Amino acid sequence: MSGCMKESETSFRCRYLKSGFDLVITLILWAYFTVGFVLFFSPFYLAAFLFSGNREQSFQRLNHRFYKGFFKLLRILVPATRWHIPDNVLSIRSSVIVCNHISYLDSILMISLFEQHRTIVKSRFFNIPIFRQVIELSGYIPSTSEGNLSDLIIRRIEEMDCFFESGGNLFIFPEGTRSRSGAIGHLNKGAFKIARLSQRPIKVLFVHNTDKLFQPGRFLFNTCFEGTISVEALTGIEPDYQRERLSISDLMLQVRSLLEMEQSKRLSREDL
Repeated sequence: MSGCMKESETSFRCRYLKSGFDLVITLILWAYFTVGFVLFFSPFYLAAFLFSGNREQSFQRLNHRFYKGFFKLLRILVPATRWHIPDNVLSIRSSVIVCNHISYLDSILMISLFEQHRTIVKSRFFNIPIFRQVIELSGYIPSTSEGNLSDLIIRRIEEMDCFFESGGNLFIFPEGTRSRSGAIGHLNKGAFKIARLSQRPIKVLFVHNTDKLFQPGRFLFNTCFEGTISVEALTGIEPDYQRERLSISDLMLQVRSLLEMEQSKRLSREDL
């Protein structure tokens, strides 16, 4: 009975008050990012900077907890949306993770799932004061070597073996940018080169429906989205790195095929 009442209340809210709720809930969530960070998390970041023996791990752990808190708040504020993150995703360790990219939520969702992580960040963010210090201390990798970032990229690549051996995951969206249509875009080689250099398995994940909750081109969250947001592990690829002529292009084609097949399955189910 209580479940029916909850669904009825959600339906009423979505039908008559949607715009207002979208705005209010969006402002609450952005307040978490700004005021919440300054009041509750910045002292811990400062303490990690001053006293931690391993700043990178400490900053990654804080990033993980900050975004995990964001998604907990999001689930409370948007109860109509369901979430499905299976254990075989959460248990991934010491791997290069490649994933489709459909929403700004994707990257922070990945951070919320993996405590020890690295990722590739657009180089322009390394030009923003304070934010640069946070992402650099977190061990994140610039997407290009423009400006004075080439030394940082080299240093990060040299550190990758130790990072993977400690259980960390490198997650990358090889499309490089969000897909507005959901179709899988052109894949960049960076993730696959790092996997070959570090001789690590490649885990292929598929994110579904984050673009329905936070739509590209919109400021407001869609608080009445009643579908399921999921992160599925499609497969693990363990290339034979000892093979003399291992083809990066073949790896890219294999991953692209997996992502496109999953996308096709999803579209077919929606059409039924």
